[in-house]
Formats: sequence, structure tokens, C-alpha cells
Amino acid sequence: MTPARAATFARIALGHVTREYPHKPDHIMAGDTDAYLPREIHPIFFGSFDWHSCVHGYWLLARIQRLYPDIEEVAAIAALFANAFTADKVERERAYLDRPGARTFERPYGWAWLMMLQSELEIAGSPHATTLRPLCDAFAQLWRVHLPMLSYPVRAGTHANTAFALILADRYARVCGDGRMQTLMAERANQWFGADRAAQAWEPGGEDFLSPTLMEALAMQRLLPPDAFASWFSGFLPVLASGTPETLLTPARVSDRSDGRIAHLDGLNLTRAWAMRELARTTGGHVRDVLEASAREHLAVALDEVAGDYMGEHWLASFAMLALTGLD
Repeated sequence: MTPARAATFARIALGHVTREYPHKPDHIMAGDTDAYLPREIHPIFFGSFDWHSCVHGYWLLARIQRLYPDIEEVAAIAALFANAFTADKVERERAYLDRPGARTFERPYGWAWLMMLQSELEIAGSPHATTLRPLCDAFAQLWRVHLPMLSYPVRAGTHANTAFALILADRYARVCGDGRMQTLMAERANQWFGADRAAQAWEPGGEDFLSPTLMEALAMQRLLPPDAFASWFSGFLPVLASGTPETLLTPARVSDRSDGRIAHLDGLNLTRAWAMRELARTTGGHVRDVLEASAREHLAVALDEVAGDYMGEHWLASFAMLALTGLD
């Protein structure tokens, strides 16, 4: 990714993470007097359309700050972080989890993105990593408790997708040395997905921004030993070398980018490109060629749609960053 594109992404994220949007759908009302004042309840992640979009907007900015330290926008990122990441604000974010019913708040999508943000700050050696850690520790513990209780994985192509959360949480566990979490996730992934064969890839759904098929494959790539993954993947997508399932390899068409849910399909094209590139790294021969070619096609139709309409602009740059720079 070029520094110019990184600067564009930074300007997009800086414009949205501090912009309050009136619709906050995941707030839990405990009574008639339970007013929702975003800056009071979420003093760090109050902006963008929703809490999780603000979190991964911060992740995007942290990654740009680390990978592109010479661009002009880094000064604004540093000022934002200095103002946002204070012990008091982190504690107020954490205290929200003490509310009745908060165990389902942002589960698991927001949890996983918060762990990704923590891992990015840790890799950069940022002093803000220490400040944010109590909030991340709270979500990591919720995740460890939740995993054994989840009898069946959520295979939707939207926020609840279990495999996507496993992928992001695995990156956090690797960076932060959380072997207990890694072991637990590997066990659960094997139980949920280990017997899956010949994926039909009946996708996309009309509101997907994640590929259930590719997220499952990427989670297994992250959590299985290389030889075990190679064996599993050959049975999971056995005819991939022949260009099938075609539905998986054909970019999605977006009919209305002003519709927030239909606009999800731009995200699907970006996350497919990201997953295909990651999977191609550990495959060979014609399978790798098919994945790389399809990733290029998906990027070509989605990359220039990151900015334009607010319904996509407040979140798509994060997934474009994953597609262009990879998970690690």
C-alpha cells in the first residue's frame, strides 16, 4: 500500500472516530432514566456509527502510525491517542461491562477488534498499550468464558461470525503471549469445524461483509499446525483448483451504496481479498493461482469504493487495510 493511500485512510478514520452518530444500536437500557450520552458512557469509542466501528477505526490509525510514520497525518493520530487513551477514560469504558446484561455487548465482533487494537499498540511499543490493557483484559476474559459455552459456531456473514472473531483474537493471543487462549480456541475450532468437508459456499448473502467459507478456512489456517491445515483445507474446498465454487470466487455486486446493509457487500469483496491472500501464502500450485487471481478481482471492484457514502466510509477503510497489508 502506498503512503498516499495510507494518508487517505488516515483522514477518513480521523474524520469518523470522533464524529457522534445518533444511532447506537447495541446500548443496553436498564430503565426509563437510562439516557445514552455517548461521550459519557464511551469516552474513547463514542464516534463513528457504532462502538465497534470506532474501535477498528482506532486500530486502522494505530497501524498507519506504525507502518507509515512519515506521513503528515501521524501528528494528528498521536494527538488523538494522547487525548483518548487515559486511565480514567479506559476505566469508564471498562465500567460499562459491569452493567446488567452487558455480557452480550459487542459479542464477539467488538471484543475481537478491541483485542486487535491492543495487539497493534503492543507491536508498536506504544505507551498507550499499558493504558488500554485493563479494558482489553476484560474483553479477553469474557471471550475465554464464552468459548466453552458456545455449543455451535455462528456461521453468518455478519458481525456474529465466530470464525472471524477467532482470527482476530488469535492475532492478539500470539502478540501478547496468551497461550491459554490459543489452546482453547484451537480446541473449539477443531470441534466446530474439524469435520467440515466440501463446502458449498452458498454465498454471498444480501447483507454479508464476511465470507463464512473463507473466514472458517482462515481461522483453521491460524489455529491448526501447517500439515493438519493442509489436509483439512484440501477436503474443505476440494475443487478450488478448478475455479469452483464459482460463487466464492466471483466478486459481489453492490446495487446501492447509500443502503448501509447492501453496502456491506463492498466489505465482503475486501475481506474475501484479504482471506484469499492469507490462504494463498500456505497453499501451492493452481490453488494458490486461483486464490491470488480472485483476490485481485475482488480488490479491483472494491478498493475505490472505500470513500464516498457515509454508510460505507465509516468502516470500509479498516478492511481495505487488512486486504492490502495482511493480518500481521
